[in-house]
Amino acid sequence: MTAPHIINPAVLLDQALSDASPDLMRHLLSTTINALLSAEADAVCGAEYGTASPERVNSRNGYRHRELDTRVGTVDVAIPKLRQGSYFPDWLLERRKRAEAALVSVVATCYLLGVSTRRMDKLVQSLGITTLSRSQVSRMATDLDAQVAAFRTRPLHESGPFTFVAADALTMKVREQGRVVKAVVLVATGVNADGHREVLGVKVATSETKQAWNTFFADLVARGLTGVCLVTSDAHAGLVDAIAANLPGTSWQRCRTHYAANLMAVCPKSAWPAVKTMLHSVYDQPDPDSVNAQFDKLLDSVSRSLPKVAEHLDDARADLLAFTGFPQQIWRQIWSNNPNERLNKEIRRRTDVVGIFPDRDAIIRLVGAVLAEQHDEWTEGRRYFALDVLDRARTTPTTIVSTATTDDLQLESAA
Repeated sequence: MTAPHIINPAVLLDQALSDASPDLMRHLLSTTINALLSAEADAVCGAEYGTASPERVNSRNGYRHRELDTRVGTVDVAIPKLRQGSYFPDWLLERRKRAEAALVSVVATCYLLGVSTRRMDKLVQSLGITTLSRSQVSRMATDLDAQVAAFRTRPLHESGPFTFVAADALTMKVREQGRVVKAVVLVATGVNADGHREVLGVKVATSETKQAWNTFFADLVARGLTGVCLVTSDAHAGLVDAIAANLPGTSWQRCRTHYAANLMAVCPKSAWPAVKTMLHSVYDQPDPDSVNAQFDKLLDSVSRSLPKVAEHLDDARADLLAFTGFPQQIWRQIWSNNPNERLNKEIRRRTDVVGIFPDRDAIIRLVGAVLAEQHDEWTEGRRYFALDVLDRARTTPTTIVSTATTDDLQLESAA
């Protein structure tokens, strides 16, 4: 394929549309890239291709063809060769986003290891990529692993303190020792001193245990996690205990969404609509006093007819209403783990196409790249919390400190 040095956009588009080629976008991209390379080579030579000029300092000498994987498929790139020296478009090889490179790397690794070959064949074809060599995979993986490792181990004290932190976990399927097992990805996010959200850390563990969460939070603290006033999460015993052990004096907010599911499990099905409505009314109150008063009304209304529900609510009260110790403007952002659930959906969207990961390094590679991209978007976007509200959240003493759950866990451990 010869790269043209001059193109007529109108004629090119008219011809492509009249041919009605199914590879229209791929053809247009290939033609445009080759035209840009040809123009850049002409600039290096000092004159247009085939034109005599006293300003010419070099001459063209054919092309060398390379395949470029893009979002619309693999295109043929004709790189101009020069009679003296060499020309190579470094800018063209830096177009791939980190998460996209990670996805290709994971798919290629699965393919080369023989994992679900038929499924990986279809996946590679759906991406429009025709060839993946071992050298490509190795190069992409090495570059990407270095970026993800730098992101996961970066110091946190430079952007802290992190007043609010949220933690959650999601499961992935991974192949280990010839078997497909489930691994757990632990993720934590926080709000930095500038009011922006950040991804604080990510770790792959065998299961969601107290030891795994304790190691995870210990690493965050070692990297500079300080100033935490509130951690929002579900009521997983190991997670709550790790928060208390590594972040002493920090309040714990039990996610209202997860708690509703826990409460529904002990509530009769016929009574759940009414209980759910009353529970939601607690969060609709405008100030801490009203929230507590409405919670008292909820307890009074279910204490006689639903004693188990009343006991469940009373035990969870301190953890469920921890958000009331902070400015009302940010209650919606801190009383549940819904913001992190939206982040989990984005991770799932990228990882579901892989299905079964060949190893844990592949999980870290892809999930870490997705989180690094999200981290960059949060940093460049608008503030999650206004600075004046964040200052008041740091200086206002919390009225409810979450300790009941940790005490219960200690009693359970002793038993």
